[in-house]
Parts: sequence; structure tokens; C-alpha cells
Amino acid sequence: MNESVLLTVADSIDTGIKRLSNAIAWTYVLLIIAIISQIVLRRGFHAGLIALEELQWHLYAIGVMFGMAYTQVLDKHVRVDLLHHNLNIRTQQWIEILGMLFLAIPFIGTLFLNSFEFVYESWRVGERSWSPSGLPYTWAIKAVIPLSCGLLLFAFVGRISRCIHLLRTPVSEGA
Repeated sequence: MNESVLLTVADSIDTGIKRLSNAIAWTYVLLIIAIISQIVLRRGFHAGLIALEELQWHLYAIGVMFGMAYTQVLDKHVRVDLLHHNLNIRTQQWIEILGMLFLAIPFIGTLFLNSFEFVYESWRVGERSWSPSGLPYTWAIKAVIPLSCGLLLFAFVGRISRCIHLLRTPVSEGA
């Protein structure tokens, strides 16, 4: 595969994920508004709203779930190894590729595939909050699982494309 094609694929995926993530980041503004409103209602009027509390959970879940792909694109995810920074660039790229292919993609892929039935069943039964004054349409928040996992799988494709490009780049250019 041509080097420019690899980078074009990676850049396209990264750009799309960054744009979507920047739009989804506004859920944190809504989350802050919901939290402040709930505090004012509870402390000022001694009456909070269950629906507002559930909305906070949903907004937080949206931010975290879609944030996984964003952190992958920025390569800011948590690394739990002590040796990675001491390895040469090629070894690091191989570890990235193998880790994604054999650990991350199978796990997220399994979660992605199994989440469809989970969402469908929630939609089929018209699942809603257990609280009478809670939020309806629980399936909508559950639908974030396959959407965010799918986005994360795209982020892995982009990252693997970049790693392959770095492996194909001569050492003097890529180091």
C-alpha cells in the first residue's frame, strides 16, 4: 500500500473523529449546567429532580464513551508499561500494532457486536428509568455503546495506518 494512502486514511479518520469529538464535548457544558441546576434545586429549594440526576449520568457516559476514540486519535491514552519510552521507535510501533490487533480490537469488537442485541432489547421492551420520574428511552443512552465502540474501531484503523507508515519510513526520517 502506498505511503500517502496510509496517511490519507489515517488523516481522514483522525479529522472525522476530532470534529465529532469537538461537537460531543459540548455535552460537558450541558453536564455542568445539569449539575449546577441540581445543586441549586437541592440546596436552595430542598427538591432535586431524579430526571436531572439521570441526565447527568447520561451526559457523562456520552463524554467518556466517545472520548475513548478521541484519546486514541491523539495518542493520549493511558499506557501501563514501564519500558515503552525506552524502546526504539520501530519496536514501539510493533507493540502498538500487535496490542491493537490482538488485545484492543478483539475486546472492543466483541463489545461492539454484542451491544446491538443489548440496545435492541432495551428498545423492544420500551425500557425506561426505574424511577417513576426518571428519564424515558433508556435504549437511546445504551445506543452510545455500539456507536462509540464503532468510532473507537475506526480510531484503531487510523492508528495502525500511522504505525505502518512509521515502520515503512527509513530510520533517518522517522527517528
